Amino acid sequence: MYEVNVFVTLKEAVLDPQGSAVNHSLHQLGYQEVEDVRIGKVLTLTVNGEKETVEARVKEMCDKLLANPVIEDYRFEIKEALAQ
Repeated sequence: MYEVNVFVTLKEAVLDPQGSAVNHSLHQLGYQEVEDVRIGKVLTLTVNGEKETVEARVKEMCDKLLANPVIEDYRFEIKEALAQ
């Protein structure tokens, strides 16, 4: 069994109004060193199977549902899940 963290982010060319709002708020709070903020999402999946199969299936899931390939990029990390 594997734990998979999927990181979905907007493509660089896509405007990120939420990120801009957070950046502005941070500046208002005195964090002037922050130059840019991009908002994304993280999904954590627990998946059964062989590692190579899990990798292929997660890529398929991302391409079909978890990320919008027109405006988003994704990457994922796979690690063995701890026994419960």
